[in-house]
Amino acid sequence: MKKPELLAPAGSFEKAKTAFRYGADAIYVGTAALSLRSRAEVDDNDIVKIVEYAHSIGKKVYAAINIYAWDDTYEEIRKQAKILDDIHVDGIIAADGGVIDAIKEVAPNTPIHVSTQANIVGYHTAKFWHKNGAKRVILARELNKEQIKELIKNKPEDLETEIFIHGAICFGYSGRCFLSDFLACRSANLGDCAQSCRWAYNVYVEEHNKPGNLMPVETDENGTYIFSSKDLCLIKEIPEICEMGVDSLKIEGRLKTEYYLATVVNAYRSAIDDYFQDKEHYDYTKYLKELEKTKTRGLTTFYFNDRNNKDFQEYEGKQYNPDYEFGGKVLEKQDGKYIIEIRNKLSIGDTLEVLFPGKVDTVQFKIEKLWDSETKEEIQTVNPGKLGQTVMMEIPVEVEDGIILRRKK
Repeated sequence: MKKPELLAPAGSFEKAKTAFRYGADAIYVGTAALSLRSRAEVDDNDIVKIVEYAHSIGKKVYAAINIYAWDDTYEEIRKQAKILDDIHVDGIIAADGGVIDAIKEVAPNTPIHVSTQANIVGYHTAKFWHKNGAKRVILARELNKEQIKELIKNKPEDLETEIFIHGAICFGYSGRCFLSDFLACRSANLGDCAQSCRWAYNVYVEEHNKPGNLMPVETDENGTYIFSSKDLCLIKEIPEICEMGVDSLKIEGRLKTEYYLATVVNAYRSAIDDYFQDKEHYDYTKYLKELEKTKTRGLTTFYFNDRNNKDFQEYEGKQYNPDYEFGGKVLEKQDGKYIIEIRNKLSIGDTLEVLFPGKVDTVQFKIEKLWDSETKEEIQTVNPGKLGQTVMMEIPVEVEDGIILRRKK
């Protein structure tokens, strides 16, 4: 049994470094224009920088060109695919048949990964894409484990499989949704989803035998969240997924924070490694506790265990995390103190946790003193103001640059 690849999202160069630091084997990126995250702060130069860095540390990068493309975007698609081929990106993620043909034409040396947007739900479709040049297929989230096993058993031997194991679930079929474009003129299939499924809606039903007498359907005074789903979490199922022979396990969230990335990647990295080290004593609860310290909706296994599962509706329609938040990131050590890039208000007496790569057991400490990074004078509290706001503090253990600090509220 081969250990599966852990694949993490990266919405910037800094997020890519964080994902790798906390255990990702590979990351996926995409530019705003050609991938399904039009608000991602990544351009062609960033991708070149990320690929160079990843390859220097023995990691992989997959680039997404997974929009459903209008004809007037093909010139840009061919240009980017050629750049990706030249820098030896490890794979291009695409869904549109025309886009895949264009990639094969201008980037013949680059493996093609067929996106989950292509709705691959069976081995017949997997075989079709293999015949048309795919090295990997990213399976639809709607499959259950028995269907995944059947697909793996019947697929071509050299065709890799990838599944999502954590993150947001789209109300549309594998992300193929037109609701955002209809309501907000922002197409999800071009990477500009307004997340209309997360909105509160006012729904009314007509009372029986009383035409025109409308009664509101409400979750609370704000309306009802009829489309919003919980977030996928398959941490408990990691042993079974590894035994199935899935090649790559994917985390969703290119627009999430570095804190979210560090926590989620670290939890799954630890879970996979611990399972392979001691299969008899796998305990998912300690990893789940870590995952619950991120900003998340309710968690669900979606259809993985049961096609009849109905427990994936998020009736409150929001993300929550009542106890923890992103404290900051360690930039460097200077004169015995650490310079911290802060992300939330920090004050003397606050409790922070150090997130160490490869461990779910954190180190807690209280802030005893704070120093202004510029004047070096002692201060009582610091608030995030400008981008890159920093503060100096002492940490009772040695930490490396880039380590994430969690603040207990």
